[in-house]
Amino acid sequence: MKRLTLSLLAATAALAVAPVAAQAAPWMSINQRQANLDQRIDQGVRSGELTRQEAYRLRAEFRDLNRLERHYRRSGGHLDYRERADLDRRFDRLSAQVRVEKHDYQRR
Repeated sequence: MKRLTLSLLAATAALAVAPVAAQAAPWMSINQRQANLDQRIDQGVRSGELTRQEAYRLRAEFRDLNRLERHYRRSGGHLDYRERADLDRRFDRLSAQVRVEKHDYQRR
């Protein structure tokens, strides 16, 4: 059920991102980035580009980022500039890891 909800959220976010991508906007919300990364990991698993171990490791890092965001938001309900920059940097790093793992020619 949770997986279905996440998949629906990712699909909704992808549809919401399409107009933004067409405008070439450089900024993407944290929720959009989370949905995008989750969708990329799912797609990598379905296509076989990610092994089970790679997907497990990437999902663990993804969960850690979600926990960190919740921790940041507990301190006032919103993200300040420093927290947003930290999350952006960490999402950039995870996104790069997903890209590397998907194109390292390891198959299931």
